[in-house]
Amino acid sequence: MSFRFIHNNFNVQDLDRSLVFYHQALGLTEVRRITAEDGSFIIVYLGDGLSGHQLELTWLRDRTEPYNLGDNEFHLALSTPEFDVAHAKHIRMGCVCYENPAMGIYFISDPDGYWIEIVPEK
Repeated sequence: MSFRFIHNNFNVQDLDRSLVFYHQALGLTEVRRITAEDGSFIIVYLGDGLSGHQLELTWLRDRTEPYNLGDNEFHLALSTPEFDVAHAKHIRMGCVCYENPAMGIYFISDPDGYWIEIVPEK
């Protein structure tokens, strides 16, 4: 038996704001969308155009309070061959939340506080 990764989920409070962030910060684009007939939720899958892995953003109409992300010990990681260019862009966007120069990585934070690790492509 074998398994492969297909997606991770982040629940978001402002879907439009999150879609803009993920497109601007990481170049992710909408692959597909599911909208509940009663309008109670919208699920949008984002892809990088390179791998089959997707980020699922879930918006729940009745959710009003911010999500509790605990100690934020979980995260997504993306790599780029243009690490220095990406870092400069993320600094300009004001979304860099943690840097570890010794490891050669940094993290950005999305509008809901989820952390995304940026790693240089090897």
